Amino acid sequence: MKNFFKKSIPVGLVLLLLINSMAVIGMVEYYLLKKQFNQKIEKLIVANDPEALVKEVSKLVMPADGYETQLTWGDLGKRLVEIGAIDKEKYQEIFNSNTNGQQEMAVLDGEDRKITINENNSRFIVNTLWALGLANKSKVLDEGPMMTGETPAGNFASTGGWTLGSKDAMEVYSSEKLIALTDEQQDLVQKIAGNVYRPCCGNHTAFPDCNHGMAALGYIELAIAKGLSEEQIYKDLLAFNSFWFPTTYVEMAVYFQKEEEISWDQVDAKLALSNEYSSAQGAQKIKQAVQNVPGLKSQGGSCGA
Repeated sequence: MKNFFKKSIPVGLVLLLLINSMAVIGMVEYYLLKKQFNQKIEKLIVANDPEALVKEVSKLVMPADGYETQLTWGDLGKRLVEIGAIDKEKYQEIFNSNTNGQQEMAVLDGEDRKITINENNSRFIVNTLWALGLANKSKVLDEGPMMTGETPAGNFASTGGWTLGSKDAMEVYSSEKLIALTDEQQDLVQKIAGNVYRPCCGNHTAFPDCNHGMAALGYIELAIAKGLSEEQIYKDLLAFNSFWFPTTYVEMAVYFQKEEEISWDQVDAKLALSNEYSSAQGAQKIKQAVQNVPGLKSQGGSCGA
């Protein structure tokens, strides 16, 4: 034993042991905090304190620190300006303070920032992803319901409603290969988009006729190109929808907690984004189911720039 302690231990091994121990401690702390939070939720249900339950659930749906994806903007913001999909001056008129996304404006100059959403920048995120979904060359846009229906493609909220570009929306519509996608990846985009709904209308993202649908399409394309799993893409889109439609998803979280006894952080994102829950019709059913719960407030996103 004495001989063992006399031997020198490689510095690399010591660092590795320290890092591993810190990681284990961090994981233990995370699960302890998560367990405590879930126990608090359970106590509120037992105590029949719906207003307090809504407050606690809201923290899960819209974390105070926001939600950070694994992706960055790269130079997409700058390229969207260069092709006329975004007009920087028009953006500046909207995002002119630190409380509504001003700090994100550097993205339009090519600054590579993490794609993160919070209460302050949610409008910037939806608008910029909207421009990306609108401009990127896409099988969904070229061959889907946007082009094959009776309504002209330029007459939808996601096209006719886009007023923040230096060019007309239909000039940039599916015009640039901003995100390189193979045919197989384009098919995967279409598949995932067909499963993602938003509560402002009854259509899925493969029919992106409004701003939130077009924004979701842009994110799906970027995420697939970067190799994110389907599971992660659904999780990210649910987080985006939660900040774009806070009332709907707080109501949904309360519904899952009270009716299904499932905590919001355990809800399957693909299920939550499905027609059953996230379409206008699905969201209305959820609203009716929890309409008598005190503490729920009405707020949400619009389909305009």
